[in-house]
Amino acid sequence: MVTDRRASWLKGVLDLLVLACLTGGESYGYEIARRLDEAGLGRIKGGTLYPVLNRLEESGLLEAEFRATERGPGRRYYRLTEEGRSALKTQGDAWAGFHHSVTRLLEQREDG
Repeated sequence: MVTDRRASWLKGVLDLLVLACLTGGESYGYEIARRLDEAGLGRIKGGTLYPVLNRLEESGLLEAEFRATERGPGRRYYRLTEEGRSALKTQGDAWAGFHHSVTRLLEQREDG
């Protein structure tokens, strides 16, 4: 049951988390998924992550560039656009406010 809830919560904030993963510079899908996993969010499969990346690119929040490699398949590198940085700030602030409200209510529950 907790796993189902966690997946639902993650789905609601995954776009924001992907944008946040790109604040330090460009990256590719596997690396973004690894960073999310290392942050304690669990393994994000490609079937979940790549549609998010495509949607963010189509909405102008990310730019992408395909690069061939000497060995193995090429990679598509993603980077934030200025619009993406602005969306990250706005959505990040909104999420922080939401988180604060939820935390405050949960603390009241524990106190009462």
